[in-house]
Amino acid sequence: MAAAPTPRLTPEQYLEIERQAQAKSEYYRGQMHAMAGGSADHALIAVKLSAGLDTRLRGRGCLVFSSDLRLRVSPEGLYTYPDVTVVCGVPAFADERRDTLLNPALIAEVLSPSTEAQDRGFKFAQYRTLDSLREYVLVAQFEPRVECYLRQARGDWLLKEFVGLDAVCRLESLGIEIPLRELYENVQFGETLPGPVASGG
Repeated sequence: MAAAPTPRLTPEQYLEIERQAQAKSEYYRGQMHAMAGGSADHALIAVKLSAGLDTRLRGRGCLVFSSDLRLRVSPEGLYTYPDVTVVCGVPAFADERRDTLLNPALIAEVLSPSTEAQDRGFKFAQYRTLDSLREYVLVAQFEPRVECYLRQARGDWLLKEFVGLDAVCRLESLGIEIPLRELYENVQFGETLPGPVASGG
């Protein structure tokens, strides 16, 4: 006997369930999908990126949010939790609960083996539909490498890649720079780069 189809949820039903849940789930076109936890290095890189952005953006009218804040890409489409989100200006939310963001200027994802294909493909395609989004950043976990996709005036996206601990990532949409040595401080690269990255120059 064939398994019964999973009931489709409305976005409102998803939000009602999600707001009471202890673990985070994404939503896309009627279906909820549980999100897996990340590694220690994944969490460390996300924190370093958030801290670096927050320090450099103070006093400039921009806010940096962690993966605790949900993002709605479209009313009937994707609801997800980017690793890092930046809003410049007044943040717009889906409702008075202020827990579902609508207008990111920059989204950053730290790549994991289980999520990299989604982050590069499906999610980037979804994120590109956000009129507010100016830059999409992919941060590698197992080597010092950052990819920045910057929206151009005609709507296409320009890729700039920063590789190696001596590289400095330039986030054009925000007008700031973050050294990769700072971003990957204390990250364990295993066989690729043995030992922790030392702080300082």
